[in-house]
Amino acid sequence: MIRKLKSGEYRLYSMKKNPKTGKRRNLGTFKTREAAEQHERAVQFFKRRE
Repeated sequence: MIRKLKSGEYRLYSMKKNPKTGKRRNLGTFKTREAAEQHERAVQFFKRRE
């Protein structure tokens, strides 16, 4: 999940919330949405491979 911050940057968050804190995990902050989307694809790739 990508959200735009007030600073104009984009932050990638995990889809699941942490049950202990109730918040999503920060998976990185990027200057452009394209960079965040590219990193999200990389995260999905490494999540699924065995």
